[in-house]
Amino acid sequence: MRLLLALLVPYLCCVASGGLRAADADGGTATLSQGKDTLTAANELALKTLLDGNARYVAGNAQHPNQDAARRAAVAGKQKPFAIILTCADSRVAPEILFDQGLGDLFVLRVAGNVADDDVKASIEYAVLNLGTNLVVVLGHGSCGAVKAAIAGGDLPGHLPGLIDQIKPAVESSKGESGDALENAICANAKLAAHQIATSDAVLEPLAAKGSLGVIAAYVDITSGKVHVLW
Repeated sequence: MRLLLALLVPYLCCVASGGLRAADADGGTATLSQGKDTLTAANELALKTLLDGNARYVAGNAQHPNQDAARRAAVAGKQKPFAIILTCADSRVAPEILFDQGLGDLFVLRVAGNVADDDVKASIEYAVLNLGTNLVVVLGHGSCGAVKAAIAGGDLPGHLPGLIDQIKPAVESSKGESGDALENAICANAKLAAHQIATSDAVLEPLAAKGSLGVIAAYVDITSGKVHVLW
């Protein structure tokens, strides 16, 4: 528990709807209120690797690891990514860049609004069961157009209504919170997807319940590039 908090405190942001929150102004210890077992040591290390990579990216010191011909050859026959990232299809949110990782490091799922539909859950199940990846990070981002559309409401063409319907519960749950309504809804939407993954029956829920599968919600500020852990 102490190790987990030590890893997370520099990266936490305050979100009115709960979850992880930063240390108090007087230096008090951050609190963990996700109601689940703490991450395993392996998942703590995986999360630290992600956050360390993001810190390099934000500082302009990206190392661009595992992106050469030797790495390409090494992973051609087998992959073993250390983290699963579910994020938006937005062109400004590229996990390998944001976390300064390379080929074979991340199992990435991208869909508008980073929603956790059945196809996404199935893909996560594949990575967990077949690739041995046990940390899931749901990454929301600033100025998310899908969340904006869910807030705006109204008629939408094509398949968009089905997508937006998956985001509306987060919009409703964040209403009335202090601060920016869009940012609150984006954070709530990332936490909603994380909760849906952690409670997905048959495969993921039993693993999350016993602590072997870690599920984290996070938010990236697209102006600074910094990733904040939410839950």
